Amino acid sequence: MKLPPNALCEALTDEAGFYLVGGELLEAGETPFQSYEIWNTPLVGKLFRLDGCFMTSERDEFFYHENLIHPASISHPQPRTALIIGGGDGGAAEELLKHPSIEKVVLVELDGKVIEIARAHFASVHRGAFDDPRLELRIEDGLAYVRGHAPAAGLRFDLIVLDLTDPVGPAEALYSAAFFADCKALLGESGALCLHLGAPFYHPDRVRGLVGALRGTFRHVVPCFVHIPLYGSLWGLACASDAIDPRRIDEATVDSRLAERGIGELRYYNGATHRAVQALPNYIRTLLAE
Repeated sequence: MKLPPNALCEALTDEAGFYLVGGELLEAGETPFQSYEIWNTPLVGKLFRLDGCFMTSERDEFFYHENLIHPASISHPQPRTALIIGGGDGGAAEELLKHPSIEKVVLVELDGKVIEIARAHFASVHRGAFDDPRLELRIEDGLAYVRGHAPAAGLRFDLIVLDLTDPVGPAEALYSAAFFADCKALLGESGALCLHLGAPFYHPDRVRGLVGALRGTFRHVVPCFVHIPLYGSLWGLACASDAIDPRRIDEATVDSRLAERGIGELRYYNGATHRAVQALPNYIRTLLAE
C-alpha cells in the first residue's frame, strides 16, 4: 500500500507507526520549547501536533480526557480542588469543571503558546474552561511548581492530573518516582494522582516501569486501558491513591454519582465503561504482575 502524499505519520516505535490524512495546514511554528502544527483533517477535524507527535483533535479527544479524569473524580466523594500539570489544550480542565463540587483548578502549562493555540483553534475541546472563574492558569514549569509547593503544609489538592507529552526529553523527570512522591505530598487525605502510561504493546517497558514506580509510592494503583484513535493503539492510564480505589466503585454507583452531579453529555465514560477499562487482557496482567 502506498501512503497518500498528504499523510501525517507518527512512529510508535522504530518498527511501527500509523498515519492520518492531512488536509489544510492552518498554522505551524516554533516556540522556545517545541515545534507545533495545527491541521484541518477530514477524519478528526482540527488536529494539534507537537514535535511531530499527535496531541489532540476535535473529534476524538473524549476518548482520552474522559478516561483520564472521571474514573478518579467519580471515585472521590467530593473533589473540590485539582492541579493539572500540562493540559494546555484545556480538555482535562473542562472535564474536571463538570463536577459541581470543584471550587478551584490550577493549570500549570510550561508553554504559553499551547494555551494560545487552544483558544484560537480548539474551543470544542476546552469549551470555555480557560474563562471559568474556578480556573487559575499559570505559565511556568510544572516540575518546579510541584517541588516548590510540596513543603507548604497548607496547600493540598483532591486530584492531581499529569496531562503531559510522552516521558522523553524535558517531560521525563515528571514521570519519575521522585516526582510522584512530590505530587503525593500535595494531595489531600482522599487525594488521587492521574496520568497516562503509554501503549502496552508498543511501550511495554515504559508501562511496566511507570506502574512499578506508582506502586512504590501509593497504596492503590489502578491501571486502565482504552483504545485512543489519535494515538493509534490501546493506551494506558492510571489512578494512584492511598485512599480511593476506582475498583471499589460499581457500575450503579458510577451512574448514580454522574446523575447526582448533573454530569451529562459524556461521549465515552459511564458506569459500564468505568468497570470495563479496568479489565486487563492476560498479556497486560503478565506485563504488570507484581
